[in-house]
Amino acid sequence: MLNRNRTLLIISLVALVNMLGYGIVIPILYGYSKRFGLTDFQNGLLFSIFSICQFIATPIIGRMSDKYGRRPLLLISITGTAISFFIMAFAPNALFLFIARAIDGITAGNIPVAFAVISDSSKPEDRTQAFGMIGSALSFGFVFGPAISAFTLGFGQAVPFILAGIITVIAVILTALYLPETNKHMGEVRKGKLFDFKHLARTLFDQNVGPTFLITLIYYLAFACALIYGFQPFTLQILHISEAQNAILFTLFGVVGVISQNLFVARFSKKFGIRKAFSASMLLTTASFILMFLSRSLTLFVLGMIILALFNGAIQTLIPTILSREADAKSQGSIMGLSASYQSIGMIIGPILGGIVATISVPFPFLVGSLLIFSCFLLSFRVLRPGIQKESAF
Repeated sequence: MLNRNRTLLIISLVALVNMLGYGIVIPILYGYSKRFGLTDFQNGLLFSIFSICQFIATPIIGRMSDKYGRRPLLLISITGTAISFFIMAFAPNALFLFIARAIDGITAGNIPVAFAVISDSSKPEDRTQAFGMIGSALSFGFVFGPAISAFTLGFGQAVPFILAGIITVIAVILTALYLPETNKHMGEVRKGKLFDFKHLARTLFDQNVGPTFLITLIYYLAFACALIYGFQPFTLQILHISEAQNAILFTLFGVVGVISQNLFVARFSKKFGIRKAFSASMLLTTASFILMFLSRSLTLFVLGMIILALFNGAIQTLIPTILSREADAKSQGSIMGLSASYQSIGMIIGPILGGIVATISVPFPFLVGSLLIFSCFLLSFRVLRPGIQKESAF
């Protein structure tokens, strides 16, 4: 029990560092890159290169963790993140910014491998709570990252990147010293390509994990369309609030997410069952986007955002929980890596879709997001179907 708790603590720290670094860097990346003379188009490429590299790398890292172990792949992944932050801090020209973001994307497999560690070291009935701890760590990073960035920026534009790098190095050291190897099935993966686009597409039609993967793809596409892109144009142009108030809303979103993943999800899924809780979360998330689309007052918008934060926290915890039950013990790393790739595809396409529909009407990203998530609600009845043989070692 002590070793299990220590493992969960280290993995939660990895998740916290992952989102803390993201929260520190993303709010200032645009302004920082302007120092190097990048145009808006080039900045768009700089933002997207991370997701593109992550999309390619995460299933490879997940599969390699099944073959060679979780611990070495986690160490490589976190070390890559630390290196990327230091390159950003001391970049002599714009090329190094692109190199840094590419390195971070290529080695950004720590979260799916962390999920696989949880699957290795916990019983199926305990995984919802364990995944919730990781989700809450991510939410804490999302809350405090931008605040740390805002505070340290006054000491120099490179300081937030240096701080993010130092925090990540601490996570590398703790992982190396204290995290045990949890993969008891090393080398038992089925032989195949490390990255196979045909296999990635084919998993969408797998009768066991296919519906969950399709939900993952559509959900993150909708989330990126409505919240990553659509949020700020809506609040600034429709609600006419300031950037400082926007930051407060993002902090509120993170705080509610932490509450959801620590106090709500485990009780909610235990009372109603994972499948019913998952379906209900999708339906209520759909309603939250519709409410935000219709709102023309800050009060109504904040209400919709609170509902979204609460049930988004549930969905982000339940997706890996469901996948861990739909896959066999030998494939946990591969499955989590594939799931992260579908998330990346959604995060790449979503903002582009949001930008297109916002040219028609600024609130439309929320409407499109609601329609996409309603399709996830319909698909949610196909997850965790009994009597389907789990495929061994994806």
